[in-house]
Amino acid sequence: MGKYVLKRLGIALVTFFGITLLAYILTSMMPGSPIDFIVSSNPNITADQIAVLEEKMGLNQPVVVQYIKWLGELLQGNLGYSYRTGNPVLTEIMVKLGGTLLLVGASMVVSLIIAIPLGTLAALKPNSVFDYISSGLAFIGNSTPGFFAGMIFIYFFCVRTNLFPMGGMYTSPSDKSVGDLLYHMVLPCFALALQQIGGYMRHVRSNMLETMGEDYIRTSKAKGLGRTRVVIAHGLRNAMVPIVTIVGMNIPLLIGGSVVTETVFSWPGIGMLMTTSINARDYPVIMGVTVIVATAVLIGNILIDFIYCIVDPRVKYS
Repeated sequence: MGKYVLKRLGIALVTFFGITLLAYILTSMMPGSPIDFIVSSNPNITADQIAVLEEKMGLNQPVVVQYIKWLGELLQGNLGYSYRTGNPVLTEIMVKLGGTLLLVGASMVVSLIIAIPLGTLAALKPNSVFDYISSGLAFIGNSTPGFFAGMIFIYFFCVRTNLFPMGGMYTSPSDKSVGDLLYHMVLPCFALALQQIGGYMRHVRSNMLETMGEDYIRTSKAKGLGRTRVVIAHGLRNAMVPIVTIVGMNIPLLIGGSVVTETVFSWPGIGMLMTTSINARDYPVIMGVTVIVATAVLIGNILIDFIYCIVDPRVKYS
């Protein structure tokens, strides 16, 4: 177990540095620069002042040198300061991180709560009307882009019926109740969960169909165990083993999808922060968000590996 943990941590570290290096290079290749954003808001700035700013920000140095200096600061726990606001990057991220974690976590829970029962029922009644309908809905949900689902939700549930708010996290900054938060979270949560629901349903159905045909399931039925116990205790538990891996693999997609969803619904999270920072060419914030997201994904994937041991006792690590 110890060797496996060290090996996984080593792979995660190499992956992390690769992600940050690639992100830094791609960020520096974007059209425009932070100086252009500053000049657009202050057209009277002189060429000498621009040169001083470039030197102060380190933008006059090669990209590799900039990355090495940034990495050195990162290893000391310093993510730098925002070019746009002047605030510490870590402070900017921590203010927005809670909103993203709440939205991503809620959408993951909602997608699993809906997908697992529907996928299980579809597998228990193959080729039935319910199976065809659920498979069709799963296909539609899985193929619908998040931004399109968000716009459809806004049109029908906000513009036409006025059932839900169009965006934001609270109606008023002075009234931050849990009920108001949940009310605002309904549409972005389901818009983000829609694609996940379709994918999970298809996987649960196919895994359950395979599992329910195994010999140990027939043996359990022959022993006189109730249908509910056979399905849940023996069938569903074993069918969920591959789903654990799929959930782990979907974490990056879920976080990436939150960027679009937060933008559509004006949800104050790191997705909105990332969009604003990209428009302003705010390199430190872009890299700070990349670090947080990459760390969360890598840690999540490592935890998924160990959850395997809980779901399937046959899995051993050495």
